[in-house]
Amino acid sequence: MTQMVFDGHNDVLTHLSQNGGRAAAGGFLTGLAGQLDAMRAQIGGFGGGFFATWAQSDLSLEALEAATRAETYDLPLPPAVPQAEAWTLIDAQADILWALDELGAVKVCQSLSEVRQAETAGQIAAIFQMEGAEAIGPDLSQLDQLYARGLRSLGLAWSRPTIFGDGVPFRFPSDGDIGSGLTEAGRSLVVRCNELGILIDLSHLNAAGVADVAEISDAPLVATHSNAHAICPHARNLTDAQLSLIAKSGGLVGLNFECTFLHPHGRPDPDTPAEVALQHLDHLIDRLGEEGVALGSDFDGCRPPNWIDSADKLPALVQAMEGHGYKAARIERICWENWMRILGETWREAPEDHAKG
Repeated sequence: MTQMVFDGHNDVLTHLSQNGGRAAAGGFLTGLAGQLDAMRAQIGGFGGGFFATWAQSDLSLEALEAATRAETYDLPLPPAVPQAEAWTLIDAQADILWALDELGAVKVCQSLSEVRQAETAGQIAAIFQMEGAEAIGPDLSQLDQLYARGLRSLGLAWSRPTIFGDGVPFRFPSDGDIGSGLTEAGRSLVVRCNELGILIDLSHLNAAGVADVAEISDAPLVATHSNAHAICPHARNLTDAQLSLIAKSGGLVGLNFECTFLHPHGRPDPDTPAEVALQHLDHLIDRLGEEGVALGSDFDGCRPPNWIDSADKLPALVQAMEGHGYKAARIERICWENWMRILGETWREAPEDHAKG
Protein backbone atom coordinates (compact mmCIF):
# COMPACT_ATOMS: atom_id res chain seq x y z
CA MET A 1 0.00 0.00 0.00
CA THR A 2 1.29 3.46 -0.91
CA GLN A 3 2.38 5.52 2.08
CA MET A 4 0.29 8.70 2.10
CA VAL A 5 2.09 12.03 2.42
CA PHE A 6 0.95 15.30 3.93
CA ASP A 7 3.15 18.09 2.60
CA GLY A 8 4.17 21.35 4.26
CA HIS A 9 4.39 23.56 1.18
CA ASN A 10 3.68 23.75 -2.52
CA ASP A 11 3.39 26.60 -5.02
CA VAL A 12 0.90 25.12 -7.47
CA LEU A 13 -1.40 28.14 -7.01
CA THR A 14 1.38 30.44 -8.21
CA HIS A 15 1.96 28.08 -11.14
CA LEU A 16 -1.72 28.21 -12.06
CA SER A 17 -1.90 31.99 -11.60
CA GLN A 18 0.93 32.41 -14.10
CA ASN A 19 -0.69 30.04 -16.59
CA GLY A 20 -4.30 31.11 -16.95
CA GLY A 21 -5.49 31.79 -13.40
CA ARG A 22 -8.89 30.52 -12.27
CA ALA A 23 -9.73 29.44 -15.81
CA ALA A 24 -6.76 27.05 -15.70
CA ALA A 25 -7.84 25.37 -12.45
CA GLY A 26 -9.30 22.41 -14.34
CA GLY A 27 -5.80 21.58 -15.51
CA PHE A 28 -5.01 20.40 -12.00
CA LEU A 29 -7.39 17.49 -12.67
CA THR A 30 -6.33 16.75 -16.25
CA GLY A 31 -2.58 17.30 -15.86
CA LEU A 32 -0.19 20.24 -15.53
CA ALA A 33 3.30 20.84 -16.85
CA GLY A 34 4.65 21.38 -13.34
CA GLN A 35 5.41 19.09 -10.41
CA LEU A 36 2.01 18.65 -8.76
CA ASP A 37 -1.47 17.86 -10.05
CA ALA A 38 -4.26 15.44 -9.16
CA MET A 39 -2.92 12.58 -11.26
CA ARG A 40 0.61 12.87 -9.90
CA ALA A 41 -0.85 13.15 -6.38
CA GLN A 42 -2.81 9.92 -6.79
CA ILE A 43 0.19 8.01 -8.10
CA GLY A 44 2.55 9.29 -5.41
CA GLY A 45 0.23 9.18 -2.40
CA PHE A 46 0.08 12.97 -1.99
CA GLY A 47 -2.89 13.21 0.35
CA GLY A 48 -2.81 16.91 1.13
CA GLY A 49 -0.79 19.81 2.38
CA PHE A 50 -0.29 23.55 2.56
CA PHE A 51 -1.19 25.30 -0.71
CA ALA A 52 0.74 28.56 -0.68
CA THR A 53 -0.28 31.93 -2.05
CA TRP A 54 2.53 34.37 -2.75
CA ALA A 55 2.88 37.93 -4.02
CA GLN A 56 5.39 37.35 -6.80
CA SER A 57 8.49 39.50 -7.11
CA ASP A 58 9.88 40.52 -10.48
CA LEU A 59 12.56 37.88 -10.15
CA SER A 60 14.23 36.07 -13.02
CA LEU A 61 14.43 32.37 -12.18
CA GLU A 62 16.96 31.94 -14.97
CA ALA A 63 19.21 34.59 -13.40
CA LEU A 64 18.68 33.03 -9.98
CA GLU A 65 19.73 29.59 -11.20
CA ALA A 66 22.76 30.99 -13.00
CA ALA A 67 23.90 32.84 -9.87
CA THR A 68 23.49 29.83 -7.59
CA ARG A 69 25.80 27.74 -9.78
CA ALA A 70 28.76 29.68 -8.37
CA GLU A 71 30.71 28.28 -5.42
CA THR A 72 29.55 31.23 -3.33
CA TYR A 73 26.74 33.69 -4.01
CA ASP A 74 24.85 36.55 -2.42
CA LEU A 75 21.83 37.76 -4.35
CA PRO A 76 20.28 41.07 -3.28
CA LEU A 77 16.82 40.90 -1.74
CA PRO A 78 13.98 41.90 -4.07
CA PRO A 79 12.19 45.10 -3.05
CA ALA A 80 9.07 44.99 -0.91
CA VAL A 81 5.76 44.51 -2.74
CA PRO A 82 3.20 47.30 -2.05
CA GLN A 83 0.33 46.13 0.13
CA ALA A 84 -2.43 46.86 -2.43
CA GLU A 85 -0.55 45.02 -5.16
CA ALA A 86 0.12 42.07 -2.86
CA TRP A 87 -3.55 41.91 -1.86
CA THR A 88 -4.62 41.67 -5.51
CA LEU A 89 -2.17 38.83 -6.16
CA ILE A 90 -3.11 36.90 -3.01
CA ASP A 91 -6.82 37.38 -3.63
CA ALA A 92 -6.49 35.96 -7.15
CA GLN A 93 -4.58 32.91 -5.94
CA ALA A 94 -7.06 32.29 -3.12
CA ASP A 95 -9.77 32.39 -5.78
CA ILE A 96 -7.92 29.64 -7.67
CA LEU A 97 -7.73 27.54 -4.51
CA TRP A 98 -11.47 27.77 -3.95
CA ALA A 99 -12.05 27.02 -7.65
CA LEU A 100 -10.10 23.78 -7.12
CA ASP A 101 -12.40 23.04 -4.19
CA GLU A 102 -15.50 23.71 -6.30
CA LEU A 103 -14.19 21.34 -8.99
CA GLY A 104 -13.66 18.62 -6.39
CA ALA A 105 -9.92 18.62 -7.11
CA VAL A 106 -9.10 19.43 -3.48
CA LYS A 107 -10.99 19.99 -0.24
CA VAL A 108 -10.04 23.27 1.42
CA CYS A 109 -9.72 22.42 5.12
CA GLN A 110 -9.99 24.90 7.97
CA SER A 111 -9.81 22.42 10.86
CA LEU A 112 -8.13 19.14 11.69
CA SER A 113 -11.47 17.36 11.60
CA GLU A 114 -11.94 18.55 8.00
CA VAL A 115 -8.47 17.22 7.12
CA ARG A 116 -9.43 13.86 8.60
CA GLN A 117 -12.73 13.86 6.70
CA ALA A 118 -10.90 14.57 3.44
CA GLU A 119 -8.44 11.79 4.25
CA THR A 120 -11.25 9.33 4.81
CA ALA A 121 -12.98 10.40 1.59
CA GLY A 122 -9.79 10.09 -0.45
CA GLN A 123 -9.72 13.83 -1.22
CA ILE A 124 -6.65 16.05 -1.31
CA ALA A 125 -6.78 18.13 1.88
CA ALA A 126 -5.66 21.68 1.08
CA ILE A 127 -4.68 24.26 3.70
CA PHE A 128 -4.74 27.91 2.59
CA GLN A 129 -1.25 29.24 3.32
CA MET A 130 0.25 32.68 2.63
CA GLU A 131 4.01 32.98 2.11
CA GLY A 132 5.00 36.50 3.10
CA ALA A 133 2.62 38.94 4.80
CA GLU A 134 2.79 41.84 2.33
CA ALA A 135 -0.97 41.72 1.70
CA ILE A 136 -1.66 42.61 5.35
CA GLY A 137 -1.65 46.23 6.50
CA PRO A 138 -0.41 47.52 9.86
CA ASP A 139 -3.88 47.47 11.45
CA LEU A 140 -4.07 43.70 10.65
CA SER A 141 -7.65 44.00 9.35
CA GLN A 142 -6.72 42.03 6.23
CA LEU A 143 -5.59 39.13 8.42
CA ASP A 144 -9.11 38.75 9.76
CA GLN A 145 -10.52 38.93 6.23
CA LEU A 146 -8.11 36.25 5.07
CA TYR A 147 -8.92 34.08 8.08
CA ALA A 148 -12.61 34.31 7.20
CA ARG A 149 -11.67 33.14 3.71
CA GLY A 150 -9.86 30.11 5.09
CA LEU A 151 -6.27 31.23 5.77
CA ARG A 152 -4.73 28.91 8.37
CA SER A 153 -0.96 29.30 7.85
CA LEU A 154 1.11 32.48 7.45
CA GLY A 155 4.78 33.12 6.79
CA LEU A 156 5.70 36.57 8.07
CA ALA A 157 8.30 37.14 5.36
CA TRP A 158 9.56 35.72 2.11
CA SER A 159 13.08 36.70 0.91
CA ARG A 160 12.44 40.43 1.10
CA PRO A 161 11.49 42.93 3.83
CA THR A 162 7.94 43.50 5.03
CA ILE A 163 6.47 45.91 7.56
CA PHE A 164 6.55 42.98 9.99
CA GLY A 165 10.13 41.73 9.67
CA ASP A 166 12.92 40.65 7.36
CA GLY A 167 13.44 37.57 5.25
CA VAL A 168 16.73 35.89 4.38
CA PRO A 169 18.46 36.18 1.01
CA PHE A 170 19.76 33.58 -1.42
CA ARG A 171 23.21 33.55 0.18
CA PHE A 172 25.75 30.74 0.42
CA PRO A 173 27.57 30.06 2.62
CA SER A 174 25.75 32.00 5.29
CA ASP A 175 23.26 31.69 8.09
CA GLY A 176 20.03 33.59 8.64
CA ASP A 177 21.53 36.05 11.15
CA ILE A 178 20.79 38.93 8.80
CA GLY A 179 18.81 42.05 9.66
CA SER A 180 16.81 43.07 12.70
CA GLY A 181 13.97 41.37 14.52
CA LEU A 182 10.24 41.81 14.21
CA THR A 183 8.77 45.28 14.16
CA GLU A 184 6.04 46.24 16.62
CA ALA A 185 3.54 45.44 13.87
CA GLY A 186 5.21 42.05 13.47
CA ARG A 187 4.94 41.31 17.16
CA SER A 188 1.26 42.25 17.08
CA LEU A 189 0.79 40.01 14.05
CA VAL A 190 2.21 37.02 15.93
CA VAL A 191 -0.14 37.66 18.87
CA ARG A 192 -3.15 37.93 16.57
CA CYS A 193 -2.21 34.74 14.71
CA ASN A 194 -2.07 32.96 18.07
CA GLU A 195 -5.52 34.30 18.96
CA LEU A 196 -7.00 33.09 15.68
CA GLY A 197 -5.11 29.80 15.61
CA ILE A 198 -3.18 30.62 12.43
CA LEU A 199 0.02 28.60 12.10
CA ILE A 200 3.07 30.89 11.94
CA ASP A 201 5.59 29.65 9.37
CA LEU A 202 9.25 30.43 10.17
CA SER A 203 10.59 29.39 6.75
CA HIS A 204 12.30 32.39 5.04
CA LEU A 205 12.31 34.47 8.27
CA ASN A 206 15.66 35.81 9.47
CA ALA A 207 17.31 34.65 12.70
CA ALA A 208 16.28 37.65 14.80
CA GLY A 209 12.71 37.26 13.61
CA VAL A 210 12.71 33.55 14.49
CA ALA A 211 13.97 34.38 17.98
CA ASP A 212 11.23 36.99 18.41
CA VAL A 213 8.50 34.57 17.33
CA ALA A 214 9.88 32.04 19.81
CA GLU A 215 9.66 34.64 22.57
CA ILE A 216 6.14 35.81 21.74
CA SER A 217 4.23 32.83 20.35
CA ASP A 218 2.33 30.37 22.53
CA ALA A 219 2.04 27.82 19.68
CA PRO A 220 4.54 25.18 18.51
CA LEU A 221 7.21 26.73 16.30
CA VAL A 222 7.00 25.49 12.71
CA ALA A 223 9.17 25.85 9.62
CA THR A 224 7.07 24.29 6.88
CA HIS A 225 9.85 23.90 4.28
CA SER A 226 13.37 24.27 5.66
CA ASN A 227 16.51 22.14 5.99
CA ALA A 228 19.47 21.69 8.32
CA HIS A 229 22.18 24.35 8.14
CA ALA A 230 24.64 21.83 9.60
CA ILE A 231 24.35 19.79 6.38
CA CYS A 232 23.98 22.64 3.87
CA PRO A 233 25.17 26.05 5.16
CA HIS A 234 22.66 28.12 3.21
CA ALA A 235 21.05 31.23 4.68
CA ARG A 236 17.64 29.63 4.15
CA ASN A 237 18.45 26.64 6.35
CA LEU A 238 17.99 26.36 10.12
CA THR A 239 20.95 26.40 12.50
CA ASP A 240 21.15 24.03 15.44
CA ALA A 241 20.35 26.95 17.75
CA GLN A 242 17.13 27.57 15.83
CA LEU A 243 16.31 23.87 15.85
CA SER A 244 16.71 23.95 19.64
CA LEU A 245 14.11 26.73 19.88
CA ILE A 246 11.73 24.70 17.72
CA ALA A 247 12.35 21.55 19.77
CA LYS A 248 11.67 23.34 23.08
CA SER A 249 8.29 24.47 21.74
CA GLY A 250 7.33 20.97 20.58
CA GLY A 251 7.44 22.24 17.03
CA LEU A 252 8.22 20.81 13.61
CA VAL A 253 10.34 21.24 10.47
CA GLY A 254 9.31 20.05 7.00
CA LEU A 255 12.11 18.88 4.68
CA ASN A 256 12.47 21.10 1.60
CA PHE A 257 13.28 19.27 -1.65
CA GLU A 258 15.16 22.19 -3.29
CA CYS A 259 18.65 21.06 -4.39
CA THR A 260 20.39 24.26 -3.31
CA PHE A 261 19.07 23.81 0.24
CA LEU A 262 19.89 20.08 0.29
CA HIS A 263 23.34 19.60 -1.20
CA PRO A 264 26.32 20.62 1.00
CA HIS A 265 27.74 22.66 -1.90
CA GLY A 266 24.59 24.79 -2.07
CA ARG A 267 24.13 24.52 -5.82
CA PRO A 268 21.16 23.33 -7.96
CA ASP A 269 22.50 19.86 -8.70
CA PRO A 270 19.71 17.66 -10.14
CA ASP A 271 21.84 14.60 -9.41
CA THR A 272 21.75 15.24 -5.65
CA PRO A 273 21.28 11.71 -4.27
CA ALA A 274 18.68 10.49 -1.81
CA GLU A 275 21.46 10.02 0.75
CA VAL A 276 21.75 13.80 1.11
CA ALA A 277 18.04 14.17 1.93
CA LEU A 278 18.46 11.39 4.49
CA GLN A 279 21.39 13.24 6.07
CA HIS A 280 19.06 16.20 6.63
CA LEU A 281 16.33 13.96 8.02
CA ASP A 282 18.80 12.24 10.36
CA HIS A 283 20.05 15.59 11.64
CA LEU A 284 16.55 16.98 12.11
CA ILE A 285 15.47 13.84 13.96
CA ASP A 286 18.55 14.08 16.17
CA ARG A 287 17.68 17.68 17.11
CA LEU A 288 13.86 17.54 17.11
CA GLY A 289 12.97 13.91 17.74
CA GLU A 290 11.04 11.89 15.20
CA GLU A 291 7.82 13.63 16.30
CA GLY A 292 9.22 16.97 15.07
CA VAL A 293 10.16 16.12 11.48
CA ALA A 294 7.93 16.11 8.40
CA LEU A 295 8.01 16.93 4.69
CA GLY A 296 7.66 20.31 2.99
CA SER A 297 8.44 19.66 -0.67
CA ASP A 298 8.10 23.18 -2.17
CA PHE A 299 6.76 21.51 -5.35
CA ASP A 300 6.24 23.99 -8.21
CA GLY A 301 8.48 26.45 -6.38
CA CYS A 302 11.80 24.61 -6.39
CA ARG A 303 14.28 22.51 -8.34
CA PRO A 304 14.28 19.09 -6.65
CA PRO A 305 16.70 16.26 -7.44
CA ASN A 306 15.69 14.17 -10.45
CA TRP A 307 14.68 11.21 -8.31
CA ILE A 308 11.93 13.21 -6.55
CA ASP A 309 11.14 16.05 -8.95
CA SER A 310 7.35 15.59 -8.97
CA ALA A 311 4.63 14.33 -6.65
CA ASP A 312 4.29 10.96 -8.37
CA LYS A 313 7.85 10.17 -7.23
CA LEU A 314 7.16 10.52 -3.51
CA PRO A 315 7.35 6.71 -3.06
CA ALA A 316 11.05 6.99 -3.93
CA LEU A 317 11.60 8.99 -0.74
CA VAL A 318 9.64 6.45 1.28
CA GLN A 319 11.73 3.65 -0.22
CA ALA A 320 14.90 5.59 0.59
CA MET A 321 13.80 5.96 4.22
CA GLU A 322 13.04 2.24 4.39
CA GLY A 323 16.43 1.39 2.91
CA HIS A 324 18.05 3.72 5.44
CA GLY A 325 16.58 1.68 8.27
CA TYR A 326 13.63 3.85 9.28
CA LYS A 327 10.84 1.74 10.79
CA ALA A 328 7.27 1.97 9.51
CA ALA A 329 6.10 4.00 12.53
CA ARG A 330 8.80 6.63 12.01
CA ILE A 331 8.02 6.91 8.30
CA GLU A 332 4.32 7.31 9.08
CA ARG A 333 5.08 10.12 11.51
CA ILE A 334 7.32 11.94 9.03
CA CYS A 335 4.95 11.49 6.11
CA TRP A 336 1.64 12.22 7.85
CA GLU A 337 1.03 12.07 11.57
CA ASN A 338 3.47 14.74 12.73
CA TRP A 339 1.59 17.31 10.66
CA MET A 340 -1.67 16.12 12.21
CA ARG A 341 -0.24 16.69 15.69
CA ILE A 342 0.93 20.18 14.85
CA LEU A 343 -2.37 21.13 13.21
CA GLY A 344 -4.28 19.85 16.22
CA GLU A 345 -2.15 21.80 18.68
CA THR A 346 -2.06 25.00 16.61
CA TRP A 347 -5.75 24.92 15.79
CA ARG A 348 -6.57 23.75 19.34
CA GLU A 349 -8.09 20.45 18.33
CA ALA A 350 -7.06 17.10 19.76
CA PRO A 351 -5.58 14.90 17.03
CA GLU A 352 -7.24 11.53 16.75
CA ASP A 353 -5.24 8.43 17.46
CA HIS A 354 -5.34 7.47 13.85
CA ALA A 355 -2.61 6.41 11.46
CA LYS A 356 -2.86 5.82 7.75
CA GLY A 357 -2.29 2.35 6.39
